[in-house]
Amino acid sequence: MLPEDCVSIILSLTSPLDACRATLVSRAFRSAAESNVAWEKFLPSDYEDIVSRSITSLKFSSKKELYLHLCNPILIDGGRKVRQFYSHSPDICIFFKSFKLDKSSGKKSYVLSSRELSITWSDRPEYWSWKPSLKSRFLEVAELRMISWLEIEGKIRTHMLSPNTMYRAYLLINITHRAHGLDLLPSDTFLEMGNQIISANTAYLSCKDKKKHQMECLFYGNRTQRTKSRVIEGDERFARERDDGWMEIELGEFFSGDEEGDQEVKMSLREIKGYQLKGGLVIEGIEVRPK
Repeated sequence: MLPEDCVSIILSLTSPLDACRATLVSRAFRSAAESNVAWEKFLPSDYEDIVSRSITSLKFSSKKELYLHLCNPILIDGGRKVRQFYSHSPDICIFFKSFKLDKSSGKKSYVLSSRELSITWSDRPEYWSWKPSLKSRFLEVAELRMISWLEIEGKIRTHMLSPNTMYRAYLLINITHRAHGLDLLPSDTFLEMGNQIISANTAYLSCKDKKKHQMECLFYGNRTQRTKSRVIEGDERFARERDDGWMEIELGEFFSGDEEGDQEVKMSLREIKGYQLKGGLVIEGIEVRPK
């Protein structure tokens, strides 16, 4: 039997799932598989920085316990106060990101809150409102009141992510019962790295009221046909229901590259060609997770 330290080092070269399986082999293997030597290798190299940015104190007695904590979403980068210019409410403290690890692989994923996104005219209360949502992990979400120019963009840098990993980006949304004008034309989705567009497709935000959607198509029919020729060519995507009560629309995928490199990734959704009024879209944020 190899010394426990050697077994721990060997297990650290496998995966968290393999280490958990090793605990069933024998008592000696269990001790090695639960050691800090093994589990520190499964944690991201910047885990201490991530823990320091958590808005709540994480209590753990081992690296394995910390790993399991981080497999559940934690809020990070809080503390900035946002002034409520158009109300008598006091300033509120906003949390900008949610972080977690994939339990089986240890890969990082993030959710950028709607406050961290660039949403055209989101500072104008006649177009957008900021309100709390019981479904959201964040203190508030952005709800579209009425606008013709819909443009949402988020940014993340590859050094924040797990290296040499394929990632996908998703816009997290909901549709209110007052929604209108959202799917007369599909929205354009883009994903850029550096100055290069690596993904360009179209997506439907999916109005829930099919009868209302048919009436809108009939009302705006001629305009819709005229503007469809200006929609980019690409795969048509549709909003998909999630287990957490939100819907998601894929914005594109990209490769994070090695640890030495660092590029900015831009993820966006736009509907600026139809000019019809749109409303009833709720935005929680953009999720970036391993494919």
